[in-house]
Amino acid sequence: MSGLTATRSATGTGTGPVVGPFTGAGAGGRVAAAAVSATKVYGAGGDTAVRALDDVTVEFPEGRFTAVMGPSGSGKSTLLHCLAGLDSLTSGRILVGDVDLSSLSDKQLTLLRRDRIGFVFQSFNLVPTLSAAENITLPLSLAGRRAEATWLDEIVATVGLADRLRHRPSELSGGQQQRVAVARALVSRPQIILADEPTGNLDSRAGAEILGFLRRAVTELGQTVVMVTHDPIAAGYADAALFLADGRLVDDLVSPTAATVLDRLKALGG
Repeated sequence: MSGLTATRSATGTGTGPVVGPFTGAGAGGRVAAAAVSATKVYGAGGDTAVRALDDVTVEFPEGRFTAVMGPSGSGKSTLLHCLAGLDSLTSGRILVGDVDLSSLSDKQLTLLRRDRIGFVFQSFNLVPTLSAAENITLPLSLAGRRAEATWLDEIVATVGLADRLRHRPSELSGGQQQRVAVARALVSRPQIILADEPTGNLDSRAGAEILGFLRRAVTELGQTVVMVTHDPIAAGYADAALFLADGRLVDDLVSPTAATVLDRLKALGG
């Protein structure tokens, strides 16, 4: 399919993920994460086996915002969870930077997730007894590290939480809670931020705020974001969109808009 080469120019660089043979060099020459011949099968085999990922190879260059889309059951959340080390592959490799996750012990994988991966959940996953500030710095507290004051101030300013830091989650709106979750994902300067339907529990206004914050994290703070979403409007904030169907990468789109994404999803039956 011609769309699978749209992210690469004649010089091998582009503004989105690189789909196809693994090269180890994305746009700008640095890859935040990659899946290489990634296959995930659930079930013992035969008629009961479900192939959630089917030989997926894709690189996510540093400093880019990628939306991952597809019909229900297409494998998009499975891909995200495998990139995060929250699920393991049946075969193939997941790399974060130059680290192959399959080579790590459970302890090493836990440390890598803590230090190099930021995760934003649909359900916020905040600690109810901690203030917003304590939730934001929780990953560093668990690592026995102090937040870098300048970086923390920049994150708080980016997500607009300066006047809510002493409040607990129950005292915050849904949109404010998700902003805390985004700030928590940013605080350790992770190699990549993975967001799983981050606006799924929010109204349209709060959702737009969160997407704007993720966009600013890439544009202004130099972060790398991979976001699973079913929403064409959300995908319009990204630099590129990937489309999965039946566990395979079937298309991609650079500089997506809500309209162009909706057209692709309709063609896929999503």
